[in-house]
Amino acid sequence: MGRIELRGINKFFGKNHVLRDLDLTIDDGEFMTLLGPSGCGKTTTLRVVAGLEKPQSGTIRVDGKEVVNAAEYYFAPPSKRNLNLVFQSYALWPHMTVFKNVAFGLTVKKLPSSEVKRRVAQALERMQIASFSERYPSELSGGQQQRVAIARAIVSEPKLLLLDEPLSNLDAKLRIDMRSELKRLHQELGTTVIYVTHDQVEALTMSTKIAIFFDGRLAQVAPPMEVYNNPADLRVADFIGNPRINLIPGRAKRDGDTVRVRSDLGALTFQVKNFIDMNWTDEEFDCTLGIRPEQIAIAQTEPSAYLTAGKVYSSMPAGSETLIQIQAGTSNLLAKEIGISPYETEQTIYLNIDPRKINLFDTVSKKLIKKSVNK
Repeated sequence: MGRIELRGINKFFGKNHVLRDLDLTIDDGEFMTLLGPSGCGKTTTLRVVAGLEKPQSGTIRVDGKEVVNAAEYYFAPPSKRNLNLVFQSYALWPHMTVFKNVAFGLTVKKLPSSEVKRRVAQALERMQIASFSERYPSELSGGQQQRVAIARAIVSEPKLLLLDEPLSNLDAKLRIDMRSELKRLHQELGTTVIYVTHDQVEALTMSTKIAIFFDGRLAQVAPPMEVYNNPADLRVADFIGNPRINLIPGRAKRDGDTVRVRSDLGALTFQVKNFIDMNWTDEEFDCTLGIRPEQIAIAQTEPSAYLTAGKVYSSMPAGSETLIQIQAGTSNLLAKEIGISPYETEQTIYLNIDPRKINLFDTVSKKLIKKSVNK
């Protein structure tokens, strides 16, 4: 089991309020990624769960057992929380070989030597470092040492695994391989994983849920594709996605059961029933339209129907994809097409965007008011 419940967690470093009234539930077997910009509180959250930091208020339960109750000044030590940790610093024993570093925890538990050898060999193979088993940490690169640290954490098949940017020291190709291994490992073992990263690709490809932090507060907790397709507010929308989402100012007006929105994308009509958390005290209001670059379809000759016309500002082919910067009215849009697409600067093009895929945000509150439909 590995269910974790954080309730009312507040953490200060001096006068710096790092975590603010944090409520977060991580279900048994979940791969929860804590994502956000530097200084947002994600690593502090991990350290509070691990027992390396003590919050000033709040409680934490692991499988229903209280491990933190700040009001009663009760903080269970890390050794009593039944978890394994991997941090950016490798913390390997310099006088032990790779094999002995990885096997250390198993030998402390006095497992049979045959079982220790089997598990260590399997963990080293997963991390693609089996050939380094007799080397010492000083003989390894930083990326290789990081993989040893991950192997040491997974060799005991823990029910709760905490990882703080464990792939940050790996090169791009190996990082992709390690993402695959960690995701496969999670699926096979059913381990509850808390994973800290600032890398959106890691978060989107590996997680079952993502918790997005800004300034010590949770902005959204949802499955990866829900976060990507329906960000909770403009800040999340602007943070998630590479290339970033197009945000276009608009003006919305309700007319009975429909809402008409005018912007540089033209005039669009939406159904009132598709809006969320609206009290409709104002019949007309400012809104922001959000559309992902890959959801803009471009025609180079005028089709029978299109949303609006634009001009190519620049075209950036990158082999597997082409990014096209477009001027539409006063708005600069970015479109993305798979493969190499030839476009000329100042070329007139025609944009076709499925209105169902557009997010609408209230410009004042910045909250999502209409979700996209991605079918």
